[in-house]
Amino acid sequence: MAIPLKLLLLQLLTFSVLVSADLISSSLNVLNPHSEPRHSQDFCAMYDICGERSDGKVLNCPYASPSIKPDELFSAKIQSLCPTITGKVCCTETQFDTLRSQVQQAVPFLVGCPACLRNFLNLFCELSCSPNQSLFINVTSIAEVSGNMTVDGIDYHITDTFGKGLYESCKEVKFGTMNTRAINFVGGGAQNFREWFTFIGQKAPPGFPGSPYAINFKSNTPESDVMVPMNLSVYSCGDTSLGCSCGDCPSSPACSSPEPLPPREEESCSIRIGPLKVRCIELSMVLVYILLVSCFFGWGALNRRRDITKPGDSSEPLLHPLEEDGITSEPKESTLGVKVERHAQVSPVQRYMENFYRTYGSWIARNPSLVLFMSVAIVLALSSGLFNFEVETRPEKLWVGPGSKAAEEKKFFDSHLSPFYRIEQLILATVPDPKSGRAPSIVTDENILLLFEIQEKVDQIRGNYSGSKVSLTDICLKPLGEDCATQSILQYFKMDPGNFDDYGGVEHAEYCFQHYTSSEMCLSAFQAPVDPSAVLGGFSGNNYSEATAFVVTYPVNNVIGDSSNENAMAIAWEQSFIQLAKEVVLPMVRSKNLTLSFSSESSIEEELKRESTADIITIAASYLVMFVYISVTLGDAPQFDTFYISSKVLLGLSGVVLVLLSVLGSVGIFSALGVKSTLIIMEVIPFLVLAVGVDNMCILVHAVKRQPRHVSLEERISSALVEVGPSITLASLSEVLAFAVGAFVPMPACRIFSMFAALAIMLDFFLQITAFVALIVFDCKRSADNRIDCFPCIKAPSTSQESVEGGTGPGFLERYMKEVHAPVLGLRVVKMGVVAVFLAFALAISPRLETGLEQKIVLPRDSYLQDYFDSLSEYLRVGPPLYFVVKDYNYSLESKHTNQLCSISQCNSNSLLNEISRASQAPETSYIAKPAASWLDDFLVWLSPEAFGCCRKFTNDSYCPPDDQPPCCTAEEDICSLDGICKDCTTCFRHSDLVHDRPSTAQFREKLPWFLNALPSADCAKGGHGAYTNSVDLKGYETGVIQASEFRTYHTPLNTQGDYVNALRAAREFSSRISNSLKIDIFPYSVFYIFFEQYLNIWTVALTDFAIAIGAIFIVCLLITSSVWSSAIIVLVLVMILLDLMGMMVILGIQLNAVSVVNLIMSIGIAVEFCVHISHAFLMSSGNRDQRARKALETMGASVFSGITLTKLVGVTVLCFARSEIFVVYYFQMYLALVIIGFLHGLIFLPVILSLAGPPQLYLDIEEQQQTDEASSSLLN
Repeated sequence: MAIPLKLLLLQLLTFSVLVSADLISSSLNVLNPHSEPRHSQDFCAMYDICGERSDGKVLNCPYASPSIKPDELFSAKIQSLCPTITGKVCCTETQFDTLRSQVQQAVPFLVGCPACLRNFLNLFCELSCSPNQSLFINVTSIAEVSGNMTVDGIDYHITDTFGKGLYESCKEVKFGTMNTRAINFVGGGAQNFREWFTFIGQKAPPGFPGSPYAINFKSNTPESDVMVPMNLSVYSCGDTSLGCSCGDCPSSPACSSPEPLPPREEESCSIRIGPLKVRCIELSMVLVYILLVSCFFGWGALNRRRDITKPGDSSEPLLHPLEEDGITSEPKESTLGVKVERHAQVSPVQRYMENFYRTYGSWIARNPSLVLFMSVAIVLALSSGLFNFEVETRPEKLWVGPGSKAAEEKKFFDSHLSPFYRIEQLILATVPDPKSGRAPSIVTDENILLLFEIQEKVDQIRGNYSGSKVSLTDICLKPLGEDCATQSILQYFKMDPGNFDDYGGVEHAEYCFQHYTSSEMCLSAFQAPVDPSAVLGGFSGNNYSEATAFVVTYPVNNVIGDSSNENAMAIAWEQSFIQLAKEVVLPMVRSKNLTLSFSSESSIEEELKRESTADIITIAASYLVMFVYISVTLGDAPQFDTFYISSKVLLGLSGVVLVLLSVLGSVGIFSALGVKSTLIIMEVIPFLVLAVGVDNMCILVHAVKRQPRHVSLEERISSALVEVGPSITLASLSEVLAFAVGAFVPMPACRIFSMFAALAIMLDFFLQITAFVALIVFDCKRSADNRIDCFPCIKAPSTSQESVEGGTGPGFLERYMKEVHAPVLGLRVVKMGVVAVFLAFALAISPRLETGLEQKIVLPRDSYLQDYFDSLSEYLRVGPPLYFVVKDYNYSLESKHTNQLCSISQCNSNSLLNEISRASQAPETSYIAKPAASWLDDFLVWLSPEAFGCCRKFTNDSYCPPDDQPPCCTAEEDICSLDGICKDCTTCFRHSDLVHDRPSTAQFREKLPWFLNALPSADCAKGGHGAYTNSVDLKGYETGVIQASEFRTYHTPLNTQGDYVNALRAAREFSSRISNSLKIDIFPYSVFYIFFEQYLNIWTVALTDFAIAIGAIFIVCLLITSSVWSSAIIVLVLVMILLDLMGMMVILGIQLNAVSVVNLIMSIGIAVEFCVHISHAFLMSSGNRDQRARKALETMGASVFSGITLTKLVGVTVLCFARSEIFVVYYFQMYLALVIIGFLHGLIFLPVILSLAGPPQLYLDIEEQQQTDEASSSLLN
């Protein structure tokens, strides 16, 4: 935000004028109007005042005169300001008073560096009062004013040594209020002393700031001339007697010893192999790849030789009924005629689960109505909490953890200082030329006039709040007076279209681009300089005239708690502002072949609310497609004569309804507990639970259909549950655990999403094994009774029943798995290729995953904010404000804190502000663009006796403002008199009143409120009102400790997510080092920190949660299977799926953030379904590894493909039509990648790994003992 200060010093130009300019005509009679110019010692080149211009600026007489001897009092006054001038002088006492009053305008800018100030004052002291003035000043032109001859131009001869020394001592001096260098104000941004002298010496037109006559600075004199260039000694900014701070003089020897502290750039570990430089992570991945491939192939070769000698029977059934003790006992004849028994050794947990499902299956087949009613009633009861249903749309509540460090720092900043203002913004830009691709400049008369039209319409906006009308002036930020601090190029015309032609149109704007800090004509309507970088965009360097965009920013007051309803009023205005931009401004801009993007503070929240209804059709379509698919999939192979009986449309519809009930139950429970829902929950969880729930539905129905038709329905249901119940339980429990692990993610939206999803999956599993199994029983009875699907009251002719009873043969997928897929995977060359390719992909790409979350991703695709965020990245040339907040600053004289923080003379070289200044010199690593605006520096300067126009007091010790402010000078007075009401005001302190130029504790306590309320003006630019009004927390400061204060600077422009994360990391590292060095509590704050803090440790959070999820699944698998081997292989495949999914994220450009971390965690649980059924079937099969892998594929491969892969694929595909970008990127793309990767790993990689290194079979062949002694004897022999 620009800071007010009245362009004070018509610069130094004014000073040169003042020097010569006098308010009182001299009474000396020594002047000789007809005397010839003389250049000798003790002689003046010009003296007295002979007239004034139309704008009131006085002009010197061009007549030479001898210098005079001042009286003792006048001499003392001169030496207080000009210690180099002794003896005679070329100025009267009145002239000196004029000089002093005018020079005071520049003093506040330079007093922080005494060497610079002394050199600067010497330049004008010599010009005004030097007794040898004629030796280096020559009047070159004169003009007649009111009948008198006056000076119109002079040559000022100065050596290059003095000029260089002056510039070098001042070029780095900071003007903290504007986060810039003082030379930009007092020197027009000069890059060397010649440019500075040129700036000072320009003759200003009437009404403009500057010198009333031309001053031509020369570094040499004619050889035949007796003139001698002025060559006073100059003080270096590193001079020990007049030393400047390190911030103002970084080249000082005292400042070169401490190591600079810009944030270190952490280089990633790398190793050079010949000419090739390889990152350590990449090299480690290569080594891991080689090791894993070698282990797999070595293990496979070893076990292949063992399996060759083992007999196998490929015709063995996969599963056998188990005895009550859990051991299968089935006789069979060996090839030698010896009877053997096949015994399946299962874990106690699995034996218990099988016994449970056998008993439960029989019971539910006998009581389907009771089970259906009770299960649905329980879930409906849980759904009653929906009466308390609420949706959270506030971004800070969705994406910021309550315990985050950034959130705590924001709370501290808002409560102790002031919340960051609300931002309303318009960005107008030119359209690139289709041929050249370059956009033309937007800085034209036509475009500026268009901006005036737009501004007029913005001023006319009236928001409706509780029946009252709200305008921009009611809510805008007003640092000074009644004018809004609007940041716009129109401020160069005082926001008045009438000034456009008067000021010179676009030429005036281009002039202000270069002189915004030094020209009073360029000051804004709220009396502050406006940085062109803040109001223009799309330019390079300082080529402002080439800008391709206007950036208009309306800062609006922000209030915590909003007890005055000010925020509500602002929101009402913002809604009207957005409506105006869409309906009126956008057509206006497009008609001029320009583009427009816009935003308000409440835009994101409003767009998130709109998003809640944006994808209802998409979600409904997803459910419809899934319903159609499941209805077809659950039915038998279509036959025309029995289709209306064998179809499962009613069963599929019932299954979809159960999924919805599970979601409602989950949301109801959490709503009853007061947990607000989110838009992601409302739109993603129903689809997610449907995709997961349909899988188990298909597996259950297919398991029932595989049972022999001749056994009773009770036995078929019981056997089906025994067959797939454990694997369904394992998969569902793994999914619940994986989803629950997502609750450890600190981002509230993702944490709540994980909690809702985990409970929904659990309720869905509960309804699957209760209500859905009961529905299967009803459907089997309907089919057995020959009743028509969807119309069970209608019974078909008996002929159809016979066809249904006959059943169907293996389907296409079963035949493909048995005849093509399994045999091909059994080829050794295929196995080698599968292992090599899958491992290579997983390890090669995943380490390249980047962190971040683009803001526009969370918004609807058609949101106007999409263009706005693109425009910010393309056009903005100013980074976000950065505040360094100091807690518990002890300002007492005995404390060291003051010198540890400030950056003016006598401050520590390693002080906070000096280090900020030093860090700003390395913006590519520190991300700090400028030195900080320091209220403390400006306060100490404001107190300084040298800044005699700033801290002043009346005779009654009350505050006296500068001479150019009321009551010293009223607005009606063109020229403020020095004899007015403030003539008796004195500076607050003499040097003797201070201790080493520092105020005492009592002085600090008394004068700080004065400073914060002091208005900046030309006579004292250091007033703190406006610039530092909210920079200091005065609550309880009387104790000697200021609880909170801030020092403001800016980040460099941040265009990518990585820039934001690195800027936050760099600021925190910088603050941490400074805090540890100074033993002061300091933290950085910027408005975006709370949204990007998560990325500082996102990899740690992600890897920890991945480990917890995978570990939980391993434990579940181990408990159910009692096979470490089988559990380890499942975990291996899950890790592979996870790595491959991360690799796909790299390819798709998806970043790692809380949303994708939750997706990755959930993908671990979902991926279990692709593995557990094949692994369980392999474990229960007999034969060698190749045979068992083939049997597992033949039996469960079709179910995994049609019941798991295709169901998820169908549901996911519909999400590509979603209007919300976050669904398309993080749910369609990621889940589509998960389905494809899970399918490839479950049906290709896993069978290959099992055939190479699968766990041993559970079946053991044990020969029966012969009952005869002979057989026993022969066996013993």
